[in-house]
Amino acid sequence: MTVEKLQLTLHATGLKNIAGLGKGTSDPYAIVTLLASGPGEKPRILGKTEVIKNSLSPKWTTSFLFDYSFGKETHINVSVVDEIRKQSDKTMGCKFFHSICSAVEVNIFNYLCLISNYFSRSLHFTAAVFEIGDILGSRGSTKAKKLKRSGILYARISKAPPRSAGKLALRLRGIKLKNVDGLFSKSDPFFEIRRTHDGGAGGGSWSPVYRGKHMNNNLNPKWEPASIDVNALCDGDLNKRIQVAVYDHEKKGKHNPMGAFDTTVNELVKSVGGKFELKKGSKTYGTIAVDECKIIGAETSSVMQPPSAPAVATATAPAAASYQPSIMPVPVPVAGFGNMNLGGQPLPVPVPPPKKPTFVDYVSGNCDLNMCVAIDFTGSNGDPRRPGTLHHFSPHGQMNGYEKAISAVGGIVAKYDSDQQFPVYGFGAKYDGVVRHCFQVGNSREVQGVKGILDAYKGVFKTPLIMSGPTVFTEVIQLAATQAKQRYQINPLSYSILLLLTDGAVTDVEATRQVLASVADAPLSIVIVGIGNADFSAMQFLDDFETRSGVNRDIVQFVQFSAHEHNKASLTRATLDEIPDQLVQFFHSRGIMPQADSNFSASKIVIDDYNEEADIDLSMDYGSDGEIALNGDVGCYIDNSYEAGIGKLHVMPPPTAPSGSAPVMAASVPAQPFTFQVQVPQNVTSGQQIQIAHPQTGLPLIVAVPAGVPPGGIFTVSA
Repeated sequence: MTVEKLQLTLHATGLKNIAGLGKGTSDPYAIVTLLASGPGEKPRILGKTEVIKNSLSPKWTTSFLFDYSFGKETHINVSVVDEIRKQSDKTMGCKFFHSICSAVEVNIFNYLCLISNYFSRSLHFTAAVFEIGDILGSRGSTKAKKLKRSGILYARISKAPPRSAGKLALRLRGIKLKNVDGLFSKSDPFFEIRRTHDGGAGGGSWSPVYRGKHMNNNLNPKWEPASIDVNALCDGDLNKRIQVAVYDHEKKGKHNPMGAFDTTVNELVKSVGGKFELKKGSKTYGTIAVDECKIIGAETSSVMQPPSAPAVATATAPAAASYQPSIMPVPVPVAGFGNMNLGGQPLPVPVPPPKKPTFVDYVSGNCDLNMCVAIDFTGSNGDPRRPGTLHHFSPHGQMNGYEKAISAVGGIVAKYDSDQQFPVYGFGAKYDGVVRHCFQVGNSREVQGVKGILDAYKGVFKTPLIMSGPTVFTEVIQLAATQAKQRYQINPLSYSILLLLTDGAVTDVEATRQVLASVADAPLSIVIVGIGNADFSAMQFLDDFETRSGVNRDIVQFVQFSAHEHNKASLTRATLDEIPDQLVQFFHSRGIMPQADSNFSASKIVIDDYNEEADIDLSMDYGSDGEIALNGDVGCYIDNSYEAGIGKLHVMPPPTAPSGSAPVMAASVPAQPFTFQVQVPQNVTSGQQIQIAHPQTGLPLIVAVPAGVPPGGIFTVSA
């Protein structure tokens, strides 16, 4: 499993002032809690930001580190809190008891939170829950959420540098700064050091990394020495643009700008004893002298001097047939595969740059993930009207295996798809007496969101479909590869994932192997999930496809659903584990590097609504030594079951165990497979499939005859 270290930064706008009458403006800080969502997980507080005095739009400099993997959902709760400096603040007390008497809608849990916060010298604004994949897959790797009482909280994810780049020891001095505080007083200047998230060119949005103390009534300030983490400032890239900004401190929090200048760490280090002009627009507002600047404690290999930029890749995909599926009233066959150029000439492979990007670099660097889904409608799935068959839809809301796999795997991949439009195909069914190995599912070429995939899947049974066979993957794989190459021709940072769901092994292993080899140069990964209890041993060739075929790129992952039927997190990890490496290998081998989103701006950040069920103010204990601990587990556990719903976030009660015993989760233990023997019919050879009845359930079962077993021979099946 590919695990990367990420860092989270936060800021908020438009918070409600809850400091109390006559007590000025609130002093907000944020607490980040990692929520539990899987078996054996425990919630834990990652830490808190610094306090921003007198501000309702704080930009915190503290960042939070944690591990990320593509196939695992990670939820965090961010509580925004107002620091109360005096425990006996009577105005705060009056306001507090008035709120208890008048706010009828506040529940007992919120009362307890308020009481705890009041007597611990902190008061909650409110909280918001984010999922890391949601943030990473959003424009600018930034997500925003409305808070309950007013205001918007912004969360941004960036890649944490792998090693320490040391600390920047910096001592600055102001010379003849311009007074912006009026005629009868002098400015109280302080400086901020800011980083950019636009790829290093500067001119984009700036985020503070360090904020110094202000100097009262001083236009020639000698600020205290600063120690700044170089990784946090510029990702260890000493030539990345940074900004030094000076402000006049105001008690109300609305600090007046006194000018700024852009530079780099290298320029600052070289400028010791030199000066920078402080500019506000085109006007000079004074001078900043660099009295000291050096890097301390850097690991030798960690400070990056960026390599010379590689030539922009002009890769073109092999020509692909312009296939457009027909619009349904009923599913229609896909024709014309014989004319598709799926092999073609290999894509040009420029010399790769010296530093290899990671999966996070690509998904945050303008890479667009696309997903399509293919569903098995062969007769071995059983009559969908009968309970217990694989395509049966429960009237009580329980999901079948196909629905669970779509919601789990699709729910993660969809976070990284910019337009949320997904093609859905079927195979193995008859229309007009003809078996179709690739037909459109749904009334349009693409459906909206994961819910649209599920609706299209259910709707196909309202068409004149006859479930048939055999099990053939080749046409849907060819179509997915063709469409992936078409997208790649438009956007060289486009990558596709085919989620293929089947209840049995392929009928023709060799034909499938040949097709996989022919599409190995496509920007495509294929995830095959085996639904049901069939014997999938013949599908093992997919897992070692690269070795056996001689193709130098592995694009297939096969997972048997029954092994993860009661554990959604386990399924998503198993199915998506190999995709990050497959994606990186494809782009990097062709010299295609991540790109900054030049069209991104703050106005394009998606702002989600407050979620009353999930965005819970966690109960916390605030120690006199500044330590914070969770006071109970209410709101700390995310429901990550298959039944939790699509696109919804639910909290669940903390897990409990019977008194005096360890936790028991009987539902998490799948039924043991039943082992029995099958005799091969006289007219069947190894590699072919036969349909039998399961001795216990009576349900139809498709099994493949293992290699080396002759007609009339006997082999063992476990299902």
